[in-house]
Amino acid sequence: MITRIREVRRARNLTLQDVAERCAPPTTPQTIGRLETGTRTVSVGWLNRIAAALQVEAGDLVTFPQSEDLPVVALLDHEGAHAPRRDAVALAPRVAPGLVAIQVASGIGDYRNGDEIWCERLEPEEFGAALNRDVLLPRPAGRFLFGRLIGREQGRLHILPLGSGQRQMVIADPPWGAVAVRLIRTL
Repeated sequence: MITRIREVRRARNLTLQDVAERCAPPTTPQTIGRLETGTRTVSVGWLNRIAAALQVEAGDLVTFPQSEDLPVVALLDHEGAHAPRRDAVALAPRVAPGLVAIQVASGIGDYRNGDEIWCERLEPEEFGAALNRDVLLPRPAGRFLFGRLIGREQGRLHILPLGSGQRQMVIADPPWGAVAVRLIRTL
């Protein structure tokens, strides 16, 4: 089996030591290195442990003949674009349990027509983790409110809609919410 452990680890900017420490139970950097290079056989158990440590699906660590890698040819920073020091591949976004999406039909705020906003569902007790982030909240009659969560008190959420000149809205005790976690944009 050909694995992509090294490519995924490097794409996540992690060292062998980082991955070894994140494994449950922890292991040694040498073991991770041997699994990366094929010196040691990668079992399904090891594949699952390393995938969890890298926060990817186990399938992301295996090379499939029908899939193509997306090579990283440049890095962009404050000095401009330059070639990476080592080969790397970009990891495609994967759908995880609990995600919902919003399709932007007309530009508003920082979002453009054609954008997709992937949001992670939250239960009411988790709303505090979404403060100062964009959230989607259900309203009666199949409607929704999307905006910046700017406050939370006694079950009431204070939302600042995205459009300019909009007034703050308050929603009491929504059954669930979703916080924006990924923007998919075609340029």
